[in-house]
Amino acid sequence: MIKNTLITFFLLILLSANSYSAGSSSSSETDTNDFSKAVKFVKAAKKYENDGKTDKANKRYMKALKLLIKSNKSKPNKADTLNYLGFTTRKLGDFETGEKYYLQGLAIEPNHIGINEYLGELYVVTNRIDLANERLKILESCNCKEYDSLKQIIAGTKKSKY
Repeated sequence: MIKNTLITFFLLILLSANSYSAGSSSSSETDTNDFSKAVKFVKAAKKYENDGKTDKANKRYMKALKLLIKSNKSKPNKADTLNYLGFTTRKLGDFETGEKYYLQGLAIEPNHIGINEYLGELYVVTNRIDLANERLKILESCNCKEYDSLKQIIAGTKKSKY
């Protein structure tokens, strides 16, 4: 419950803020640094999650989420950033917000491999297999591990950790 409240709080800040960076030539550098740091936190979180250390994983996901929100604020509508925003919010249990980020990313880049895979996983976890199969169909011709992973999750042979 607290996690969802925190996520909602951060998202409200992101969505209600209507300010722009003032004259700093390093805003793209800051954006890149925030995004890069966030990716490192996500990778660390995945390792903790795989080791069954859920609390440590969630702390890393929260740190990543904060950085991704900053990155998205300074450079909005980047598909990779939206993918990671969807991923971290989904991993923190906020499926509705995660789905919104994924869909926003697909509006920018409809064939984004990561977004299609992770949105498909979200659909499996939320029991919308027909929509997961639509994501799988989009990945069908990519000849990528994401297709195989989603196919296994839909078939139930691989467990999604949500």
